[in-house]
Amino acid sequence: MSETKQLSFLDRYLTVWIFAAMGLGLWLGHALPQFGRALTSMSVGTTSIPIAIGLIVMMFPPLTKVRYGKAARAFHDDKKVAVHSFIENWIVGPVVMMVLAILFLRDTPGLMSGVILIGLARCIAMVIVWNDLADGDRECCAAMVGMNSLLQIFLYAGYAWLFVLVLPKALGLPGVAVDVSTKDVAVSVGIYLGIPCALGYLTQKIAVATKGEDWFTKVLVPAISPLTLIALLATIVVMFALKGGEIMAQPSMALRVAVPLLIYFVLMFAGSLFASRVAGIAYEKAVTLAFTAASNNFELAIAVAVGVFGIASDQAFAAVIGPLVEVPVMIALVTLVKKVRPLFVR
Repeated sequence: MSETKQLSFLDRYLTVWIFAAMGLGLWLGHALPQFGRALTSMSVGTTSIPIAIGLIVMMFPPLTKVRYGKAARAFHDDKKVAVHSFIENWIVGPVVMMVLAILFLRDTPGLMSGVILIGLARCIAMVIVWNDLADGDRECCAAMVGMNSLLQIFLYAGYAWLFVLVLPKALGLPGVAVDVSTKDVAVSVGIYLGIPCALGYLTQKIAVATKGEDWFTKVLVPAISPLTLIALLATIVVMFALKGGEIMAQPSMALRVAVPLLIYFVLMFAGSLFASRVAGIAYEKAVTLAFTAASNNFELAIAVAVGVFGIASDQAFAAVIGPLVEVPVMIALVTLVKKVRPLFVR
């Protein structure tokens, strides 16, 4: 079987593989506790080495395909998309997540603040994968991710203070003190975006310079493309092996956190897609906007929750639920969004 056919096969039954990976992870974590302990031991601070490697490998192929010259001009050529991205990510998203957290979790301040932290962490990693699977604009996605990365470094600490401590108190709810350093946010951005971006850029430059554009497009890209889905499935297995036990031990708490997250992902995605349709934005950029608006940087949210509140805190528990809900939802949205492609301008 060729690499191209293998990718097509993975794509065709991706939903099946996702649920199989989730099930395998749960089984490994429950039936082989030593496996979970081994994974837990492979961490540096709050960073899981297996998950970090999985995410870097997962994003390497899409970032190798990005035409970086076009990405640098993406917002200059289409300022409307840049404005939409900023409003959806840094105004609408955090507010929507805070409202949902208050509506569903106001009686449990720890879970409420953990969900809010997820909403504040704008996605800089896996959105590249969802965008690529849904045939979104790679260069536009790279530009959005770059903008969110810089804004995240400078805004996340202040946003966490405002949305977790100040605004809940102003609404008569218990606020939770939070102390997040700019350095911690910068490290997260460097690991989960900087490394795969550098690898992708260098691979493209070296391949084109030594083998030519035709070889890069027809040989290298098809050869590395399956790595995205293979690494995605492996990462899901690791995540569920590490954290699935917590969900099974506290299913009611997990469900309470999952409900507002599910609503958030669908609401942000549908709202962004509708706004793009009204604004006359083409499908490729509309789907990029939608996935960027709906996705979150769960690595940063987990790192902050664990670092500030502790590994056993309700905030950390809520942050862990984030990716376990987000991954299958985003896969479903990848499938659904392709069906509405004819409704968008060419």
